[in-house]
Amino acid sequence: MIDLIAHNLAPIMFVTVMAMLLIGYPVAFTLAAGGLLFFVIGVELSHISSEIRLFWPLLQSHPERIYGIMYNDTLLAIPFFTFMGLILERSRMAEDLLDTIGQLFGPVRGGLAYAAVLVGALLAATTGVVAASVIAMGLISLPIMMRYNYNRGFATGTIAASGTLAQIVPPSLVLIVMADQLGRSVGDMYVGALLPALAIIGTYCLLVFAVTIVKPHWAPALPPETRTLGGGVISLILLLAASVGIYLATYHTVFADMRSEVRLVWAATTATVFALALSLANRHLKLNILSRLAEQVVIVLIPPLALIFLVLGTIFLGIATPTEGGAMGATGALVLALVKRRLSFSVLKQALDATTKLAAFVMFILIGARVFGLTFYGINGNVWIEELLLALPGGEIGFLLTVTVIVFILGCFLDFFEIAFIMVPLLVPAAETLGIDLIWFGVILGINLQTSFLTPPFGFSLFYLRSIAPMKEWKDEVSGRILPAVKTTEIYKGAIPFIIIQFLMIILVIAFPGLVTHYKQESTVDPNEVEITIPTFGGGSDGGPAFDLPGGLGGSPFGSPPTTAPGDGNGQQNNGLQLPGIGGLPPLGTQPGNTQGETPQEQPAAPAGPDLSQPPSFD
Repeated sequence: MIDLIAHNLAPIMFVTVMAMLLIGYPVAFTLAAGGLLFFVIGVELSHISSEIRLFWPLLQSHPERIYGIMYNDTLLAIPFFTFMGLILERSRMAEDLLDTIGQLFGPVRGGLAYAAVLVGALLAATTGVVAASVIAMGLISLPIMMRYNYNRGFATGTIAASGTLAQIVPPSLVLIVMADQLGRSVGDMYVGALLPALAIIGTYCLLVFAVTIVKPHWAPALPPETRTLGGGVISLILLLAASVGIYLATYHTVFADMRSEVRLVWAATTATVFALALSLANRHLKLNILSRLAEQVVIVLIPPLALIFLVLGTIFLGIATPTEGGAMGATGALVLALVKRRLSFSVLKQALDATTKLAAFVMFILIGARVFGLTFYGINGNVWIEELLLALPGGEIGFLLTVTVIVFILGCFLDFFEIAFIMVPLLVPAAETLGIDLIWFGVILGINLQTSFLTPPFGFSLFYLRSIAPMKEWKDEVSGRILPAVKTTEIYKGAIPFIIIQFLMIILVIAFPGLVTHYKQESTVDPNEVEITIPTFGGGSDGGPAFDLPGGLGGSPFGSPPTTAPGDGNGQQNNGLQLPGIGGLPPLGTQPGNTQGETPQEQPAAPAGPDLSQPPSFD
């Protein structure tokens, strides 16, 4: 029995820890406690199974592994983006966007649903936080939709699904964490996720359009008396055309001598400033050049769009790293809230408190994952997972479909941070062995996690919406009517069409990798043609040991078994923990660049120096 446990300790540990997580125990403490408990068991069983490589001094590596989390620059972007999102949410930007875009699409059937999708996309691109998006839109747009007789299931499904766009639309926190765990660039992850994210937004709008055709009474247009901004769409179109004209003119004339990226930035900035300045002048100077609708749309939409460019544009153009982009976004959010006179000490304190809690939450999960990873690698758990996944039928497609199902099920119970820090590092070796592009793999996982946020009965987005939707009859203050409660089953039914869209999108991205891998076209250098030669420290050809630190769950902290260096004629061994020798220096008396046995070329006579062939004299 003991032998059986020793040889199957890896699956026993994995199943035990996952069961404790699914039961509901705190993630960070469950991971750390499971890692330490099975470490003790593994040390005691190490003399029975050669697959277990655990010994007590290995515990001393934990301080260095945990400190490695502290100086991870990529993860520093998480508190920046969280703080930016919370400041924007508390400055009531979502309220302004929903009101303005709802007025813009008001005359169209399903206009409020279109507004919810588009505002969800804008909030996702600025806040990156699902809870903030769902709660903000639920509090603002759900009562309005119910007031004007929208189908409750359709309304709640649209709001919940639009809020989950923060999972996949850059600068999503999911994509930042995924890039860190996959060991890839956050910028590449953002570029790769852009087309699938736009496709999801477009498909949501197509679903709304289909509903307005098939069930027009589910999504009526706003009555004329509620359109407080009036008409004026033609004025907005003319302003947009003028801005495009200014962009093209300045791009080809004023900024023609600059690099293409810089030209694009300055030309777009000039056109945007023109539109904003004209709208502000029209409002404050009573010029009456623009309609009230056009004026309001420009004034409300340009600041968040400028903030999106400040964050994503600088990252895509290579001007800033994701961490620097997050810092600029947080600063821009503070400025935006200050300009709107909605930045107070209480708002700032609430945002800082929430950001600190989330950062501590992520940090403790990472520490627990490092403790878990040390033990799991020590009992060859990574090898067990890799062999299990590589044995799946269907090769690359079979692997992706199986992982999609597993992550989807786990996503119904666990937060995406937990899945990213626990599961993703275990899946990476098998994905690399199958030759799967890791950016492609990360985007598939991101869409999958977005789907799990919508799935009954454990979808987090559904929980957020349920917490703020009316649970009993309520009186609408505007219309004076008594409106019915929103049932939980209506929320679940409303999410089903959007879940189907998500699954179709996952299949589409798997079938057409080019939707993601187009990010490679951004590079003008072929990595296969780049040759990097690392000089050796000694006379051998092995290049010395590897000094890289482990990553993911902490990586495998166990070096390779001792091997004989191929270029070492003395048969000395290098176990991956010793410093290389200082051999290979030319013998005294030879000129650099000449080897033994070659006749040196004539060199100018060197000044006479001490005779090094004799021992020194101390007379």
